[in-house]
Formats: sequence, structure tokens, C-alpha cells
Amino acid sequence: MKTIYSAIQPSGIMTLGNYIGAVNNWRNMQNDKDNKCIFALADLHTITVRQNPEEFYKNCMSFYALFQAVGLDAKKSIIYLQSHVHQHSELAWLLNCYTYVGEMNRMTQFKDKSAKHADNINMGLMDYPVLMAADILLYDTDLVPVGYDQLQHIEITRDIATRVNNIYGDIFKVPEGFTPKIGAKITSLQDPTSKMSKSDPNPNGVISCLDPPEVIVKKFKKAVTDSDTTIAYDPENKAGISNLLGILAVATGKTIEQTVEDCQGLRYGDLKLRVADSVIEMLRPFQEEYRRLIDSKDYLMSCAKEGAQKASEIAEKTLKRFKQAIGYVVD
Repeated sequence: MKTIYSAIQPSGIMTLGNYIGAVNNWRNMQNDKDNKCIFALADLHTITVRQNPEEFYKNCMSFYALFQAVGLDAKKSIIYLQSHVHQHSELAWLLNCYTYVGEMNRMTQFKDKSAKHADNINMGLMDYPVLMAADILLYDTDLVPVGYDQLQHIEITRDIATRVNNIYGDIFKVPEGFTPKIGAKITSLQDPTSKMSKSDPNPNGVISCLDPPEVIVKKFKKAVTDSDTTIAYDPENKAGISNLLGILAVATGKTIEQTVEDCQGLRYGDLKLRVADSVIEMLRPFQEEYRRLIDSKDYLMSCAKEGAQKASEIAEKTLKRFKQAIGYVVD
């Protein structure tokens, strides 16, 4: 049985990119009997950028409801809030002592976020990859489903784990990254060269998983394509059209090749409407379940507590193994 671990920050909205590139794949992995799945809300990571406390709390509850609404099952998977499992923070500190400053300075995300938040270049922002390494290594993870933009974090996790193992023996399992064939990077509808992001300055570039149908249609109608009229999957030369085809393929459960064939002869405007309609139908049951769950705070909190207990039991074993190897006095 393979252990699958992944997490998402509960900040802002859950975008269509998050849904397609992450949680939709999580659900599929969860339903494979050969996988043991552990999914977290990475709320410790979230505060590298200043948060409004009331909004932050609301977002955490909303994302936990979204996890369940999309089909993540607390009976099949461990689903928890990262801050509820103290071993994440403790292991991150220990791993800091086996991570080099130069490695952190080279991380692309640190450079990008430092440029965006020049007034708040804090140590958490630099240390983000070490905490992410702790998240993954605590659970003897085999596979980490991520988008292409996170592969560098998987590599530093592997480097840290290998470094520790070379010193102390077989302490950590060295994980592998996993990216889906379709949907690993859903791009902005207004800038197809950039990832669809919660922080996109143009709201028309981002589809929220909770957007009503009329808003989804409006945003897809405004999607940037190109001056050509050909429908082809070519991310390098036809980024906008390729992004729409990728979204449509996931929404309809078809391959890219089938999707391209189905769309031959369509005008770009018709393609946009077909994508919008398919996304609306894909999100409809998800949105209905979310509306039911978000008012069930007691149920959500009980699930979160149970998930944290299960996660903590696994994490403590790994943490204790590492501390004993270092030489700490462990009771």
C-alpha cells in the first residue's frame, strides 16, 4: 500500500485550478484501495502572508467543508488541519538544522513571494520549503501529487531526507512527486502564461469553485485565446486554447485527443461556452454539498479532530524515530 500525502493552503478561494490540479486527483487516489491517503489544510503555511483573523478562520472552515464536498471521505482518508498536529512544527525545526541557507535562497517561490510582498519578507517565507518537507516526511510518504510549480519543493524534500539518512541511517522514506497527465497546471483565463491563482489581480482570470453559473459563463466568455481559428492542443504556441481544452477534458472525463476531436469545427466563442457549461455541470453537485456542509460546524469540527488524532499518531512515530537517532532523550 502506498501512502499519498498532499496539502493546500486555506487562503482566499478554492480555484478551478486547485480543484482540477489537486483535490480532484486526491479523490481519485483515495478511491484506489492500494493507497493510504492523508490530506491537510496547510494553515501553518498560510500565515507567511498576513491574514485577517476573522477571514482566516472562516476560510479554514470553508476549505474543510470544500474538501468533503468534493468527495474526500474522512472514513477513507485522513483529513486534518496542519496546525492541529504539533509534530509538523517540531520536525520543521529539527530539519532546519539539516538544511542550508543557500538552498532556501535558491527556491523560486521564495523569490517570487518576496517580490510580491516586499514589505513582509519574513523567515517563514524563506523557511516554507522546510515545513513542507516536514509535512511530507512525517507520514513516510511514497507519492506527493503536486502541480509543476511545486516540483522544486519535492526535490528539496528529497535532498533533506537523503542528507539525514546519510548521517543517521534509514530514518525517512524519500518521496516521489506525482503530476497528473492533464490539469497539472491550469492557467489564468486572462494570462494563459501564468498559473490560475487566488492572488490574480484580474478577477476574470480566476474561476472560483463556488462561482454561480452566470459568473462562470461570463468569465469564460472573456477568456484570452489567440488570433488563429484552429482548435489544437499546443501549450507552447496556443496557450489559451490549450488551457480551455485541458479544462474541458477534465470536466467531461475524456482524453485531450478525444476533446480536440470533439471540438473540431467550433468557433472559439462556441468552445468557450462548451467549456463553461461543462465546468458548471462538474461543479454543480460539489456546490450543493458544500452549501449543506458549511452550516454543519459541529460535524466539521468533529471530523477535523478525528483526522488530527489519526495524523498525530502516525507523525509521532516518525518524529520519535528521528529524535532518538539524533540522541535526544525520548520517553
